[in-house]
Amino acid sequence: MKKDEEIELTNNEERKTNNEVLDDVSFEEVNEEGEVDAKTTIKKLREKLKKLESEKQEYLDLSQRTLADYANFKKEVESNRIQDRAFATKRFIEKLLPVLDAYDMAKGNTEAWNKVDANWRTGIEYIFGQLHNVLENEGVVQFGKVGDHFDPHLHESMEMVEIEDASQNDTLVNVLQSGYKMHDSILRVARVKVGHIKK
Repeated sequence: MKKDEEIELTNNEERKTNNEVLDDVSFEEVNEEGEVDAKTTIKKLREKLKKLESEKQEYLDLSQRTLADYANFKKEVESNRIQDRAFATKRFIEKLLPVLDAYDMAKGNTEAWNKVDANWRTGIEYIFGQLHNVLENEGVVQFGKVGDHFDPHLHESMEMVEIEDASQNDTLVNVLQSGYKMHDSILRVARVKVGHIKK
């Protein structure tokens, strides 16, 4: 095949492709007299332009919605990650509470606690002091002390104890198990005995 024939073939293929693209639009309208009707041609071109602009706007809107959905998805994933971490931390701390209770019970038995070697006692107190510091850094606070006013949201009354001192009415006279909260969330209510004045 000659070079001129190859060039001609390539040009024909390009024309064919261009014609396929422009098949749906006739740029020149010829009237019955064989003259080009410019008004009809312009009208058709304007309609085509309007349609293309509408399609462009649809694609733009879709693109913007997709970007907004993706941004919202990222925020939701981050929020879920933070919630999952907080939930896991809370669950872990709840599992530590019996260990803290065992320490409080051991220390609460004053007679047995004082019989233990003083250096050993100091070491245990130091270790549990460190544990309390770690928990405080996570927002964990122990509550429920003798003399505190009874709050049904924070305390569970295990027994009402009759008292004669009016100033101790509805106060905690004995704490059976300390309560704990983490930030604004109650991990466990305190189990207490509440003073109740004799009528």
